[in-house]
Amino acid sequence: MFAEHNVDAIIGPSGSPNGVALVPFMSEARTPLLAPVGTSVLVLPMNDKKRWIFKTHPNDEIISEGLVAAMVKRGVKTLGFIGYNDPYGENWFKTFSPMAQKAALQIVANERYSRQDTSVTGQAIKLIAAKPDAVLVAGVAAGAALPHIQLVDAGYKGAIYHTHGSASGAFIQIGGKKVEGALVVGPLLLVPDEIPDSMPSKGTTVEFVNGYEKQYGARPPIFGAGTYDAGLLLAKAIPEAASKSKPGTPEFRSALRDALEGIKELATSQGVVNMTQQDHSGYDSRGRILLTVKDGRFKLIKE
Repeated sequence: MFAEHNVDAIIGPSGSPNGVALVPFMSEARTPLLAPVGTSVLVLPMNDKKRWIFKTHPNDEIISEGLVAAMVKRGVKTLGFIGYNDPYGENWFKTFSPMAQKAALQIVANERYSRQDTSVTGQAIKLIAAKPDAVLVAGVAAGAALPHIQLVDAGYKGAIYHTHGSASGAFIQIGGKKVEGALVVGPLLLVPDEIPDSMPSKGTTVEFVNGYEKQYGARPPIFGAGTYDAGLLLAKAIPEAASKSKPGTPEFRSALRDALEGIKELATSQGVVNMTQQDHSGYDSRGRILLTVKDGRFKLIKE
């Protein structure tokens, strides 16, 4: 299909399970895929098949480092974990747990739930019974609100942390007052008016947010940022690839992949990207911030 239509690159999909399923197809087609997904399984560990995949959000390791630092600073010693029972949740536990252990954070409960679940009461009760100082939720958007709400309903009083998957208006819309105080390590685009001038990607972030609001009348979702940044990456890489080969050919697609791997210091809506052959996400901590939910909106916490 790709060859028939001379497709040189694809942006999408936004779901981690769907992205994982596409890896062998994109490798066989030898066509770059720029995927706005959460899980880093698509690009780590790097191998020949994954060399055709580029992830347009920061890897879990970057966000995990920020979460661990925030927990340590706030005196967390014991932690409960609840995440999706799919590549997103599994990769998050695999990534976070060794970092937590290294920081002397003890995980005392480890639960899973499905994206289709309408209740996690049983998991919430088990988490509370373990008496953790805090709980980390590894879910996405509205689906991440479910464990938070039911932990609060069950009487949990500790801090509840979230991955960047929760950095969405849908999370607040579904969670309402019950997600007030949630702690989220996420992207700059949620607080464009609070971004420090020292952030090198501030201009790009503000431009994206303002453009999206003008077009749709709402703040952009995090996966919208991944799609936007995929466009920035292609706009940077295509001229270099086109200087070496003709678009619509296998040679161009290989050159495009190589050009994407060579991108340096590109300011995107989520931070700064430096790609390599081994790192097909390229983000560092320069786009990572700690947020909380206050009065029905995300607010920057200045560390």
